[in-house]
Amino acid sequence: MATGLFRLPLRISTQNVALLSRNPGLKASNISRKTPVRNATSTPSGAVLPKPDKTPFGLIRMTAVVVPFLYVGTLISKNFAALLEEHDIFVPEDDDDDD
Repeated sequence: MATGLFRLPLRISTQNVALLSRNPGLKASNISRKTPVRNATSTPSGAVLPKPDKTPFGLIRMTAVVVPFLYVGTLISKNFAALLEEHDIFVPEDDDDDD
């Protein structure tokens, strides 16, 4: 009872501040408090969904895709760097290695 008496002035003052404020983020919200529902694991009736399908050989498939594309990317960048050096667009200087 005593805590309710202390909360009432606080509630009234925060509502007044929110109503008088120009910042729309501080306005009092009229959102009803509901229990969150996770539709990813259950149906609306409350039944638990079955486990998702597991992809067989997932790591092997990922490796089979990533490694060749990394290799092709390195070949392209190596050939492009050689092309830039050939046309004297970008030539690294050996003077910086004297440290």
